Amino acid sequence: MRIHLGAAPGVGKTYAMLQEGRRLCEQGADVVIGLVEPHGRRLTAALAEGLETIPRHTLVHRGTAFTELDLDAVLARHPQVALVDELAHTNVPGSRNTKRWQDVEELLDAGIDVVTTLNIQHLESLNDVVRQITGVVQHETLPDEVARRADEIELVDLLPETLRRRLVHGDVYPPDRVEGALTHYFRLGNLTALRELALLWLADRVEEGLQRYRAEHGITAPWETRERIMVGLTGGPEGETLIRRAARITARTPGSELLALHIVPGDGLTLPAPGALAGQRALVESLGGSYHQTTGEDIPEALLRFAEAENVTQIVLGASRRGRFSLLLRAGVGRRTIHGSGPIDVHIVTHEQAAGAASPRLPRPPRGTGPARLWSAMAGAAVLLPLLTLVLIAVRDRVGLPGALMSYLLAVVVAAFVGGTYPALATAVAAGLLADFYFTAPLHSLKVTRPVDIVALAVFLTAAWLVGAAAGAAARRTRQALRATSEARALSRLAVAIARGQDLPALLEQVRENFALTSLSLLQREPGHTAEPRWYVVASTGERPPERPYEGDLEAPIDDDLTLAARGHGLSGDDQRILAACAAQIGIAHTQGRLTRHAAETDTLAAAEHTRASLLLTASHDLRAPLRAAEEALVRLRPTSDGETRGIATARSAVRRATQLLTDLDDLSRLHAGALDLYLRPVDLDEALTAALDDLGTGGHTLVLRLPEQPPYVLADAALLTRVLTALAADALRHSPPGAPPTLTAEARPGHLTIRITDGIDPDTERDGSRADARPDSLPLRLSRDLGEAMGGTLDHTTTGGAFSVTLTLPTAAHRIAPSPAGP
Repeated sequence: MRIHLGAAPGVGKTYAMLQEGRRLCEQGADVVIGLVEPHGRRLTAALAEGLETIPRHTLVHRGTAFTELDLDAVLARHPQVALVDELAHTNVPGSRNTKRWQDVEELLDAGIDVVTTLNIQHLESLNDVVRQITGVVQHETLPDEVARRADEIELVDLLPETLRRRLVHGDVYPPDRVEGALTHYFRLGNLTALRELALLWLADRVEEGLQRYRAEHGITAPWETRERIMVGLTGGPEGETLIRRAARITARTPGSELLALHIVPGDGLTLPAPGALAGQRALVESLGGSYHQTTGEDIPEALLRFAEAENVTQIVLGASRRGRFSLLLRAGVGRRTIHGSGPIDVHIVTHEQAAGAASPRLPRPPRGTGPARLWSAMAGAAVLLPLLTLVLIAVRDRVGLPGALMSYLLAVVVAAFVGGTYPALATAVAAGLLADFYFTAPLHSLKVTRPVDIVALAVFLTAAWLVGAAAGAAARRTRQALRATSEARALSRLAVAIARGQDLPALLEQVRENFALTSLSLLQREPGHTAEPRWYVVASTGERPPERPYEGDLEAPIDDDLTLAARGHGLSGDDQRILAACAAQIGIAHTQGRLTRHAAETDTLAAAEHTRASLLLTASHDLRAPLRAAEEALVRLRPTSDGETRGIATARSAVRRATQLLTDLDDLSRLHAGALDLYLRPVDLDEALTAALDDLGTGGHTLVLRLPEQPPYVLADAALLTRVLTALAADALRHSPPGAPPTLTAEARPGHLTIRITDGIDPDTERDGSRADARPDSLPLRLSRDLGEAMGGTLDHTTTGGAFSVTLTLPTAAHRIAPSPAGP
């Protein structure tokens, strides 16, 4: 795949793609045009002439015909090269794939080379940046990983001033769109920023290729193609001094990059002051650098390993804060880093907290044991015991057996301190044998004759065993405490980041650096795909993040539809457990973010609804007075002919209907605002229908009623039920033809009563579809539906042939109220 990348529309990407197609065709390649979008540009359309073009596939969506790439036709033709324009395009619903880049991937999988085009604003990682620059939201986006997989990416570059001249000459847009484009999207500042984004993204792509080449060829020495200055941070007060010094070095080297690295010790105990690293990280990012964090047992080794991986050319470290006596026992981080840095320059920067202010102290004792410490203790004992024996033999007459045993006990304590229980016991046994052989009578024999010597050796072995057991238990507890502290530290850092509202990519980057993983992705399953799950990337970080769970080396499921997939080395059981805990926290953060966005959208909709209700209420109040005045004026008119009488009657009917519409709007707004009072009680349907017929006037006499002899009482508000029946009957009367009255049918069913109102249109006749679709959205029906639901009922509508019917269902009272004896 070859991508022609542009900073903005109109730079000539499609033209360059067609030129490439012609060049390949002249060299004998089989080239076809799969899809080209000339956008009315004459030169582009002329360049496409002469190249074989695959006819497009036509799709109809919502009554409109669209054309898309005919993927099956291109696959059947199977050329060597296919030209496919606009890689980030979204296909019309009904196409095989949702995105055009998915069509391109099918072509590539079939062995067809593809030449395509892409604008920088369509890259997913730059979508927010482009929106901030241009103010335009790009709905068509392309995952960066798809673009990175391209074999070749060529930047089609054009100066912003030249592109604006092309717009003025009409080479990009029609004349009626030029002025708007120049004053909005194609402003000079916008184009300059987009061009810089394209150049920087492409430079990073070149850098990725360089890093891949170095990794494939095992090259670890830095190549100074680009200066990278890395500053090592401990979280101490000298951090700001080092960052500013490294920033000044970076500023004096054009094109250089600033990196900051903090190494968390594997034991998790050496931690900076709370908030110190957060402030230093903010300072690094404000100076244009990037902050990184990793774990490591040996600080210099971890520094150099990161430097080699990132092709760092210079390292900035602070002068050691340790005293001279401590440095004599062990070299500082700076000296050991210089010793192993090779061609990487190391700058040691002095600061106020450098050595001299602090009091001398001994090196920190070892933390915990392990295989390396066990064998180190055994080897140390094998060397120390013979040397100690030679010394004791020289002064045997003066120290005797008690002095020798005390000296050997010191060796046992050292072995226990370094290696734990088993080296201490082995050292004790060996020391006991040496004491017996060289310091108990008879000498040079393991035979013991004096009881006091037997007691001394027994006490010595017992003491050595107790010391070794205590040291082993202490070492185990130390390891457990260190592990627990490290786990708590990792989880607390993640929890603090979530509480501060950091976005998902930053949280994933923190987890990735904590576990030294290559890449990390938060994946979510698309709903509705149970047989063959489809996943999409919610957020990712690192190089080549997995896009499906099985593509990663590690997986930490969060729930049935959310999982964390990672690439990198294998983790221990404890690390996998902590990764699962981190995944759970990230899942909570993702859910919280989604709920926050939903709440914000809900607030926006609520505000819009409130504004709409306020406008409707204001309009209702303002229109009532003119309508009242119009009705009074119509009443005072004295018609002189039958035609004028009918006209005045029609006008008065229209005014009354408009007044009723305003009343309905007012009631609907009050109902949605919760300000409409409801009084639910058993209501007699006969009484409600009588009141509705009175409201309908003479027109209601044509309504056909089909009622049971004794309909049950319904639980409703009497006044509102009358309103609903009046509105539904009036709507049916308006839509029924003359001589075909609507029908109202009531039917009692267990627990509820259904009232169906059907207009008088013959069901076998054809009906205007547009009018049928408009009926459910009319104001009377909407008001009736909302009022019916407020009273605990439902309102549904059906269309049978040409007839439209509305069914109102209301709950019934438990018992029918008997009529009064004095009643009719």
